[in-house]
Amino acid sequence: MSKSPTISSDPPHLAGAAVRAARDGDVDALETVADQQRVIELPPPPTGLERPLRVDAAGTASSGWRGWWRIVGRRLSSGCGASFLFHFVLLVVLALIAQAVQPQSEWRGLTAYTYLPVPIRDLDSDLANDFRLSPNRHEGVPGEPEPAYRVPEVPSPLATVVDIDPARRQTPDSNSARLPDLLLQTDASVAGLLAGRGRDARAAMAAAGGGTPESEGAVERGLRWLMAHQREDGSWNFDHNKSSCRGLCRNPGNESSTTAATAMVLLPFLGAGYTHTEGEYQNVVQQGVYYLMKRTLVTPHGHDLREGTMYAQGLGTIALCEAYAMTKDPALEDYAQGAIDFVCYAQDRNGGGWRYTPGEPGDTTVTGWQLMGLKSGQMAGLLVPRPTVYLVHRFLDGVESDYGAQYGYMSPQPRQATTAIGLLCRMYTGWRRDRPALARGVKLLDEWGPSETNMYYNYYATQVLHHWHGPEWQRWNPKMRDYLVATQAATSHEAGSWYFPDRHGDKGGRLYNTAMAVMILEVYYRYMPIYRQQAVEGEL
Repeated sequence: MSKSPTISSDPPHLAGAAVRAARDGDVDALETVADQQRVIELPPPPTGLERPLRVDAAGTASSGWRGWWRIVGRRLSSGCGASFLFHFVLLVVLALIAQAVQPQSEWRGLTAYTYLPVPIRDLDSDLANDFRLSPNRHEGVPGEPEPAYRVPEVPSPLATVVDIDPARRQTPDSNSARLPDLLLQTDASVAGLLAGRGRDARAAMAAAGGGTPESEGAVERGLRWLMAHQREDGSWNFDHNKSSCRGLCRNPGNESSTTAATAMVLLPFLGAGYTHTEGEYQNVVQQGVYYLMKRTLVTPHGHDLREGTMYAQGLGTIALCEAYAMTKDPALEDYAQGAIDFVCYAQDRNGGGWRYTPGEPGDTTVTGWQLMGLKSGQMAGLLVPRPTVYLVHRFLDGVESDYGAQYGYMSPQPRQATTAIGLLCRMYTGWRRDRPALARGVKLLDEWGPSETNMYYNYYATQVLHHWHGPEWQRWNPKMRDYLVATQAATSHEAGSWYFPDRHGDKGGRLYNTAMAVMILEVYYRYMPIYRQQAVEGEL
């Protein structure tokens, strides 16, 4: 085969080279000419807005968006390309929708709040950052292992007592203390009302006030049943089957607020003198108190413990204030004061009462729990604004009948339970024992006697008659005491509990009934009688 001639790549020379190759019969030269004909020189790179030429598989040059779209369309003809385009457009649309519905808020803070149970094992690290603890808490000495505990340690008041903020303390030297005390103008000292709690004082007060070994045994059995139905996270639920009980006890409740259930169960433990710093049930109370603290929602108006209802706020306030009053634990001070602040904020400024939501016109039952919370705060030495208590007088005036001997729910139409609540509120807002309307109200409670099913009425009426004392109390006490001892469950997993079919009892279930029954049996020492000299002499 002859040597192929050199062929210029310049297009004008291609035709002549092809003729010479054909004339000489040179096949290799012809193939070289054909290859050179396929070479198309592209123009220099575009400038400005010019589009580069596109060369398709057939050698056809195209430019601009039409050529680009022709290529893209060819790619999208496959299923993969179509899927890509569809999902790309879908993501863009969803992004635009999300941006349009995003709420606009001036609040830039972040509050973590959950209604799910908080396991005890998760509390340790959180509490170390959340709570202001006293200096005697373990500080982590180098080389010394961290102490093992289920919930964080609470400093003992015997080791370190941190004084209350002077701005919040009510002292005889303060100007406000010289004003009329609208919360307690009775014969009793406020702090002395808790003097009956404690191991030694409790036994003596029970024996002197009308308790019996049987009633004290019923108290302890009730506390053990309550302890057995505490949940892993330290809380209680009115549906006691949500604890480890799991259906072994009948009559669960259906009220959903865990803060209300936890606070209500803590009250009988505190009433018997058991706190989170000492006593047989120290761990039980400690877990319950810390659960309330973890469930607290801090707001500009105070510490919100409701979980949906002001009943829970009142109960939680009582529990935190009593725990603080009994231990002076500095970790509780801000929480107790914050709970009081929220109670004051939620009051109806016109009528003076409380109901289910803040500012709502009040009813006697919710108002009773809030006033007991304010009283507990006063016993703890915390700030209870006098205008708040003054407005309670206005509310009670609006629901009273017979000049204050009887009380209704949201009107003067009297009922038994609301009459007992109203009379107790009057005792704690200044009515003295010689007031005729108070005497008439006590006489009515004496005539009605204890209820076989309504523990709500029994709880308040028992306190009224115990504070009143006299022959009315002597008639009431054995009936109420012996009835509860006789009706306490004594067999199976229900042993130590109570259940009474009633509107309140059905909603709160066996847990509610047991807590209320125990508190009724603790009446001899839970609060000192406010019309007797012992209350004046007692010290916290």
